[in-house]
Amino acid sequence: MEIKKISNIFLFITIISAFFLIYLWYKDYKFNNSALDEKIIKKIEAKTRELKALAYKNYNITYNIPIIISDKMKNNLFGMAIFNKKDVAIYLNKNRFKENLEYMIEDTLPHEYAHAIMFLLGDFSNENAGHTLKWENICKNLQGKRCDRFVTHDDIIIEKTNPF
Repeated sequence: MEIKKISNIFLFITIISAFFLIYLWYKDYKFNNSALDEKIIKKIEAKTRELKALAYKNYNITYNIPIIISDKMKNNLFGMAIFNKKDVAIYLNKNRFKENLEYMIEDTLPHEYAHAIMFLLGDFSNENAGHTLKWENICKNLQGKRCDRFVTHDDIIIEKTNPF
């Protein structure tokens, strides 16, 4: 009788786990094969308006920097500011939004916006891969939370495990 109970418990746990696994696969499939959720896009737009206002206030820049969400970026990249002759754009890695939405909006976006402002100010320094003291100050003036050179995976893990 005891073995029957254990067997039923094991079967129950296995079935629940299978349903959970299927749910997670579906969620991944849905994320990978559709645009970002409207709520996320609205958060990006709100942060972009805030950054644009700060760029105008601190640097008198009125240029409308397009934000492009891409699923074609390498996994190790969170974002990238691009200068092409006279146009500036910011690319954000769609796949990283799944990992940590808050980090992408509050850290990566101001980080890349600071690079874009550097381009608009005519500063194309390669020193420290574009992460000069001037860039750091711009990032801080844009209220970037972490104006470090690159993302650290500790930041991502800490953000994911912080319940508040």
